[in-house]
This record gives sequence, structure tokens and C-alpha cells, in this order.
Amino acid sequence: MADAFLSYITETLTQIESEGLYKRERMITSPQGGEITVGGRQVINLCANNYLGLADHPALIEAAKRAMEPRGFGMASVRFICGTQDIHRKLELKLASFLNKDDAILFAACFDANGGLFEPLLSKEDAIVSDSLNHASIIDGVRLCKATRYRYANNDMKELEEALKHARNEGARHIMIATDGVFSMDGYLANLPTITRLAKDYEAIVMVDDCHSSGFMGPRGAGTADHFGVDVDILTGTLGKALGGGIGGYIAGPQPVIDLLRQRARPYLFSNSLPPSIVAAGLEAIRLVEEGADLRAQLFENAAYWRAGLEKLGFDLLPGEHPIIPVMLGEATLAQDMANMLFEEGVYVSGFFFPVVPHGQARIRTQMNAALTNEELDRALAAFGKVGKALGVIS
Repeated sequence: MADAFLSYITETLTQIESEGLYKRERMITSPQGGEITVGGRQVINLCANNYLGLADHPALIEAAKRAMEPRGFGMASVRFICGTQDIHRKLELKLASFLNKDDAILFAACFDANGGLFEPLLSKEDAIVSDSLNHASIIDGVRLCKATRYRYANNDMKELEEALKHARNEGARHIMIATDGVFSMDGYLANLPTITRLAKDYEAIVMVDDCHSSGFMGPRGAGTADHFGVDVDILTGTLGKALGGGIGGYIAGPQPVIDLLRQRARPYLFSNSLPPSIVAAGLEAIRLVEEGADLRAQLFENAAYWRAGLEKLGFDLLPGEHPIIPVMLGEATLAQDMANMLFEEGVYVSGFFFPVVPHGQARIRTQMNAALTNEELDRALAAFGKVGKALGVIS
């Protein structure tokens, strides 16, 4: 490889580190859980997307094991060649039923689902109206589509309506509103009641990425639309967070939409199908969610307990009802210093900073887990108090 190119890459890395934006990974030597082992130390984990604590649940592990003996380790094929087993369709139909949709289609990840959604459905005659804080996968998926793009400020319903008016006045054939159900850096919920009303007024389609709500938001745990009691047209989501924490994404919606995606969604057509063990564990995760609300109730009890404790200590929190509870710090170096010091106190968190969040809005994003106990949360609060005072974040 050319020396000039490698020098350029090295300079870029040096600049990233000098700005305090370099991301480092710690190696975990235990299953994912409320407490994990890192570098030989047991620490409380407050930064996993393991909302229901299912990532190490015995029932999911057993389901995955049971699937491998009769069905093998992997499929070694894409779905339309020879990569579809009966349990792939069983999971798709189960997801569709759970989400109250006609059908669903599986992807390797929700990033792929969002990346493959827009291009097959919309063309240059159409328009997409997207929330400014949408996940990177939605942004990338929209870029692959030839539809005219409009953007509105996060949850700003006035700007959304203006964009819808403009798209209609410009003669858009079809308009799709694209939004996260939960904005993962802030824990804010999309205003789906108003979004669905505006969609009806302007004959638009509503697409919602429910990665950070599937499995625990709403009376059935079916996501943000379930939480608000509204209907949306297309849902995307993941098996990689509350529903087991493995891999796998999906799109659920009307039958013709799913049928066309099965024919033309490139990440679906050109990626290996999910391993049987992952599919079986996904089915088990949905069963656990459908058969009881105890995990969901515990998750929100933990979230309320944790939020109240941080507020009492004097931390600057973003308001909200979601189990994502960001501690706002401002500067990237401060967020990294606090994360490192908390680790030394036995609490695993990550600092989030540019480009994941805007400049000047660095934070520690804490996330609750149904498996955490009050004793663990009290220990974590004590660590936050000690470190926060040492860094001058709280008095």
C-alpha cells in the first residue's frame, strides 16, 4: 500500500485522538448481564441495550442450543438460493403477529433493514421526510434512494407539516415520513400521535425504527406505536437489543411491501440468512415478552429508581420516560475521563461524543436493565456521586 495513503490515515487517527474523540474497546470475558467481567474485574454494566436482561437468559441459551443439533450452525446461503429454513418463516410470521402487521422480513441487522428499505419502495417521483436525529442507518438508507429528501428538526411537528406541504405542492407521488421511535442518544420518544395525524392529512406513509422500544414499550411490549395506541405503516427493528441482544433485524408491514422487499432489498438478497440458533432464540424472546409483563415492569421500576437517584445527586439529565437516561457533560474529554474513573469504581459506562452526538453535547448514556437489583443501582449511584464530585460535575 502506498506510503502516502498510510501516512494520511495515520494523521487522521492522530487528529481524532488529539481531539479526545478516539474510541477504545474493553474486552468482556463473561456473558452480557447486569454485572460483567472485564479485565478480571466484575463491574456493574449500565451501557448495554439489554433492556429486559435476556442476553444471558437460560431459556434463550437453551433454545439456541436445541436448534443447532437438528438444523446446523449456519446456512451458508442467502435466503432465495438455499438459505431459508422453516424457522425463518416462523420467526417472520411471529414478528408480524407480535407487531400487528401482515408480514415481516428478516435481515442480518436493523442497519441492513433500514439500508434496504427505501430504495425498492420509492423513486425520484417520491419524497422522504426524515427527522434530523434519525439513526445513521436511516440516513444511509435514504441516501441510497432517489426520492427527494426533506428534513425536519427533531420532533418539530411544525417543521414536519411544512415539509409535507412542500412535498405535496411539488407534486410528490408518494411521501414517506421516516423517524426513530426512540432517539437513542437522548431517550426521547417520537411524537407518533401527531405524526400519524399529519400523515393522514397529507396522505403520507409512516415508517418507524423501533430498535430501542421493541419488546418493552407499550402495554404489549410491541414498541412506540403500541405505547401511544396508534398505527404506523412500516416498522423496522432488531433482535439485538431487548429481544435477546444477539443479531438480526426486520421490517414489518403490509404484505405487498414485504413481498417487494423480498424481491429487491439488496441487503436481504446479498447477505447470508440468520443462523438457526439466532432464529430459535428470537422466537423464545418473543414468547417471554408475550407471556408476561414482569420484566417490562421491573425495567421501568429500575429506570425510575435510577433517574431519581441521579437527580438527587445533582446531575444534569435529559427529561424522559425511557430507560435511556443520559447524564449530560458537554465535553468529550470529560465524558471519557468520567467513564474511565467510574470503571475504576466498578461501574461500566461509555462516554458518547462527536460524531455520535453533536459537538458540545458529550454525555454518559446510562441504560437500565430489568436484571439489575436495587443493591447494584445503589452501588452505581455511590460511584457516580464520588466521581462526579471529583471531576467537579456535581458539588
